[in-house]
Amino acid sequence: MPVRIRLQRHGKKGSPFYWIVAADSRAKRDGRYLEKIGTYNPNTNPATVNLNVDKAVEWLENGAQPSDTARTLLSYRGAMMKHHLNGGVSKGAFSQEEADKRFAAWLEEKQAKIQAKIDGLDKDKAKDLSDRLEAEKAVNQKRIEDLTAAPESEEEPATEEAPAAEAAPESEETPATEEAPAAEAAPESEEAPAVEETPVAEEAPAVEETSAAEEAPQTEETSNEETESKE
Repeated sequence: MPVRIRLQRHGKKGSPFYWIVAADSRAKRDGRYLEKIGTYNPNTNPATVNLNVDKAVEWLENGAQPSDTARTLLSYRGAMMKHHLNGGVSKGAFSQEEADKRFAAWLEEKQAKIQAKIDGLDKDKAKDLSDRLEAEKAVNQKRIEDLTAAPESEEEPATEEAPAAEAAPESEETPATEEAPAAEAAPESEEAPAVEETPVAEEAPAVEETSAAEEAPQTEETSNEETESKE
């Protein structure tokens, strides 16, 4: 039966954790498997890969075909390298001792690269932490300066409020002086119509009527006397 070396998913939602298994290619991804040969945790940096290299090489020599991701993980831990060296030994290209020596040198070089990456990540993490501490110190220092400067800024408005309080009565007195002329002007406006109540124009017709009435009979009497004298 065809055998595949592949990943079987485990872990929580959003935090996957994989097993590296040798299983029948016709089985489901998370179904039954033939043998578990390692684990893979992608949630760490760098990713954590634990692999039984000898078991993986044994399955590869028996014809198991790894998936693309499984091949990458096997290569990362040296299973593919050891399988290649074993092929050279079987062909007589070099001895088993030479193959083991080459494999040990490869593992040492690979481990140095992994350690360099881990050190670089730790250095970056320490630098980031120091930058955060410096930024927090700067913020705290600014707060202290603001607190020390706060009493001085509070005293300055107190000195400015004193003239404003003294100026308030003056603004209240000015309307009082303006109200006095208004009160005095009111009687003058009331007396003006009183003078206009006795206009001369109304008396003039009365005088004219009386004079006209008095003069009219006099003219009639004089006319009568004149007629009598003539007779």
